[in-house]
Amino acid sequence: MSDTQEHLKLSSGDRRVAVAIWANALLTFAQVIGGVLSGSLALIADALHNFSDMTSMVIAYAARKIARRPADSRMTFGYARIEVVAALINYTTLILIGLYLIYEGAMRLVDPPPIAGWTVVVLGGVALVIDTLTALLTWSMQKSSINIRALFLHNLSDALASVGVVAAGTLILLYDWWLVDPIITLVIAGYILYLSITEIGGPIRTLMLGSPPHLDTEELIVELCAVDGVSGIHHVHLWQMQEHQAALDCHIVLTSAGWARQEAIKTEIKEMLRTRHDISHSSLEFEHVDRAHPDAGCFCDVSEASDEAH
Repeated sequence: MSDTQEHLKLSSGDRRVAVAIWANALLTFAQVIGGVLSGSLALIADALHNFSDMTSMVIAYAARKIARRPADSRMTFGYARIEVVAALINYTTLILIGLYLIYEGAMRLVDPPPIAGWTVVVLGGVALVIDTLTALLTWSMQKSSINIRALFLHNLSDALASVGVVAAGTLILLYDWWLVDPIITLVIAGYILYLSITEIGGPIRTLMLGSPPHLDTEELIVELCAVDGVSGIHHVHLWQMQEHQAALDCHIVLTSAGWARQEAIKTEIKEMLRTRHDISHSSLEFEHVDRAHPDAGCFCDVSEASDEAH
């Protein structure tokens, strides 16, 4: 993709997020007013969820802008990981909102107030349309960005919550069943918590420098040990520099014959890492088998494995 095409793609994505921000801001305002006037906690719950979406979009929009800044003396790896931080903030916000709604819903189960059903149905229907449109705006973008995926899940859960709000208003109109409002609120809160808890592990793993989930560390080490001239490997560190960029740092112990062809071995290993495991950044430190770290925790030792085999 050329620089011009990439710029147009990023600009288009920014416009989509900006449109979604304004749509959710207007919807949140309308739902809060409607929820207060109608007495519907489910409508206010949906409004709070939409407000969290709007906040999340602002954070995501800012993160997209910051992530494009080049590396400098303060951030030598660049700023792209800010999008992972934004995703963590958004998921954490969703969890807090879900817990609050569970508390409020439980309180209203004990003493359900009267609710204006038509207000709930109309505003819930408007919310459903807007939530669906904003989810569609971020659908194509969320596949390649954990930051935008958090936004998409916000919007998707909002759309489903709006379905629940409309259903609650309809049941109140037809059967005067006010208990359905806190029940729907609890269902919405449970769904929010489910989505957030199942997705928050990704950003946490990245920020904790965990190994990339798509890589089999043991398999990678075995492949490295199988390279001709390698005697052992230790101090292996695998992590994600950015969402889609894995990195490797390790010490490789070479045999006497391998020591004489370090550059060839380095080229072979880096090519293997790039083509088989999509690791584009690697730092390899070579040690001679006679001068290797004596107490290093070896992940593999070719000479010991050979002795055991005999």
